[in-house]
Amino acid sequence: MAEKAEATVVFGVLNETSEHESRVALTPDIVTRLRKSGVACLIESGAGAASHYVDEDYMKAGAQVVSADDVIARADVLGFVDCPDKDLLARVKRGTWIIGMLGSFTDADYVAAIEKAGLIGVAMEKLPRQLSSAQSMDEMTSQNSVMGYKAAIVAANAYGSFLPMMTTAAGTIRPAKVLILGAGIAGLQAIGTAKRLGAVVTAYDVRPASKGEVESLGAKFLDLGLDFSKGQGEGGYARALSAEEQAQQQAAVDQKAAGFDIVITTAKVPGRKPPVLLTKAGVAGLHRGAVIVDCAASDLGGNVEGSTVGTQVTDNGVTLIGAPYLASGVSTTASNLLSRNVADVLAHFVRDGKLAVDLNEELDNAMVVAGRGEEAKKEEK
Repeated sequence: MAEKAEATVVFGVLNETSEHESRVALTPDIVTRLRKSGVACLIESGAGAASHYVDEDYMKAGAQVVSADDVIARADVLGFVDCPDKDLLARVKRGTWIIGMLGSFTDADYVAAIEKAGLIGVAMEKLPRQLSSAQSMDEMTSQNSVMGYKAAIVAANAYGSFLPMMTTAAGTIRPAKVLILGAGIAGLQAIGTAKRLGAVVTAYDVRPASKGEVESLGAKFLDLGLDFSKGQGEGGYARALSAEEQAQQQAAVDQKAAGFDIVITTAKVPGRKPPVLLTKAGVAGLHRGAVIVDCAASDLGGNVEGSTVGTQVTDNGVTLIGAPYLASGVSTTASNLLSRNVADVLAHFVRDGKLAVDLNEELDNAMVVAGRGEEAKKEEK
């Protein structure tokens, strides 16, 4: 049996539990994996409790459970579910690595704050998803898969009838008709889950290739009579449509949506304003009791015009749920997947027993958004 590598890098994780966040960036099984790569783990006491991982689990796996101050003082690299706030950045010692969703697409001031603090920022959202070597690091894919599953469950819970067809002594109840807008990772998982729950599922996405994927899951593809052949954006994400395309799409989707009981929208664009897939007119066209789950709702807007984070009921009796935190609702599995992504990113940067950046490598060049100058100086030495 191979001996465990001597720990030369210290990885720390803090408690990020909040009203909307139950995930943790390190799970006990990942502690064991990282130890084999020469990485020792520190975790703040209670950090995994909301995901049903207790301190004893971490200690048995070989992690040290300590205070937040100890994690910050001793860690060479910190892993996060969400980006740490600026007050926390100010407490972190210079030269520490920060791995997480850093909002680098839209928040240049935040990235500048990481740089000013003398930290090395590794942005998970900048992962070049097209690289086969990056698949195990893809947090967007792993968390969107969880999100799509949970979206269907949330919609079923909010809907006032059955999803499957039910034959009872009082008569037969027809199955619910579900429309999924956006057939990426989250959309496909929502399709599969809604189908397993017995609904009649239809889906739509601007990417032509998605038609085969939708139909392979047994769902129908919504035919709008329109062709947006350049629907896939950089890195495999959905792209924002042009104004003319949006107008054409929205008019068609608004009209078609009226025939459905549940609408789930999943077209998130990382760090950017998501495309509007259903307008206020489309919402108004839905029948009383219909349910919409907008997975892209955020401060930047959502896929549904007028959606906000939380639940609202429209004047025409449609329940509109803005739900960007769905992955957190499946916190045990979501944390396990996310921690694997973060750990594999960390392991990529551990070279010859130390953290190092090679800006000539595509992945390094893409993901390191702050502290590049300092790392380049180290390489020169």
